[in-house]
Amino acid sequence: MNETNAKALAIQILEYLAGDQEQLSRFMALTGIEVTELREMSQSTPFMVALLDYLLGNEPTLLSFAAERNIAPTDILKARHCLERPIETSM
Repeated sequence: MNETNAKALAIQILEYLAGDQEQLSRFMALTGIEVTELREMSQSTPFMVALLDYLLGNEPTLLSFAAERNIAPTDILKARHCLERPIETSM
């Protein structure tokens, strides 16, 4: 899992949640994000981490998403670990 794939997976999660108003409302309530902020924040790494954390914290939703997208649930965890790594710089 690389950063590009991890971010793409997070966007897929947002699309998935957007298709289920109840799940999207729950995510927004838990994160404190307003509807008007979604578009602006959708490209930020912290927001993407929040999406991954949301799915990891809700097993039925995690399994449903993974089955619908035909991916392993562990890929969500891999993406989460990928995005939490500090950016390496060469000196």
